[in-house]
Amino acid sequence: MQKMITILGPTASGKTPLAAALAQQIGGEIISADSRQVYRRMDIGTGKDLADYRLVVDGLAVDIPYHLIDICEPGTKYNLFQYQQDFFDAYQNIRSRGVVPVLCGGTGLYIEAVLKGYKLSPVPQNPELRARLEGKTLNELTQMLVELKTQNGSVMHNKTDVDSCQRAIRAIEIETYNLEHPVPRRELPPVDSLIIGVNIDREARREKITRRLKARLEEGMIDEVKGLMAEGIPAEDLIYYGLEYKFVTEYIVGKTTYDEMFTRLEIAIHQFAKRQMTWFRGMERRGFKIHWIDALQPMEEKVNEILKLWQ
Repeated sequence: MQKMITILGPTASGKTPLAAALAQQIGGEIISADSRQVYRRMDIGTGKDLADYRLVVDGLAVDIPYHLIDICEPGTKYNLFQYQQDFFDAYQNIRSRGVVPVLCGGTGLYIEAVLKGYKLSPVPQNPELRARLEGKTLNELTQMLVELKTQNGSVMHNKTDVDSCQRAIRAIEIETYNLEHPVPRRELPPVDSLIIGVNIDREARREKITRRLKARLEEGMIDEVKGLMAEGIPAEDLIYYGLEYKFVTEYIVGKTTYDEMFTRLEIAIHQFAKRQMTWFRGMERRGFKIHWIDALQPMEEKVNEILKLWQ
């Protein structure tokens, strides 16, 4: 049976339309590798763009099946361990039907964990540790995390994951648990995959990020966040999800003006895309072969290039 295809790249590189076009050609199904698209009703801010999974072929609408999108409730804290389990269940389900899985996303840690078969444990909350860490600054927490990662030989929790004290404390909790409990609950095998990286020129990426941010705000991103708050989801839980949810929530609660929110969010997304690329380059140094293709090529050329590599 032919190996899985993985399509990775920074935000705004056009991964999803490419994965959908490819899946349509090979009769494949998409498994999302996005740490925020797992949440229901968090659509605009996470950039689900579900319309990308509906293609028109010879005048007919074709829906490309996708997995691991809209699988949990906002306000919950989905994690890497859960993603590994959910990925493997979806992967086996797709394989059992003789279909090719196409893994697609920008969360490098999730992609690396499933391709390598990271050995992880479910990590419970540690109230005593949390009490000890309360009141520490993000810099202090980050330093503690760096030391724990060194002891664990861990590549988990890069700066993308710990941009708030709440996230840093959770990362320290996980690294501390893994140091004290090195035995995994369920070992998952590595997955053989052709890895395609969608490479978008820095200027084109910046222009697309700005254009897309404006479009999302016009499409109702602020109303989406207000709706989540009206459901009773606390502001700090939404801030935990980072990027759009963090900055829009701060605007809604009156911490910033609209213009400040837009400027700071735009900068944060550019920085996030840069960190994603840093992670992918790190994957190459850690032994992954990524075949980079130009995001700005016509879709048909990109799909054909992938099919040549795959066959």
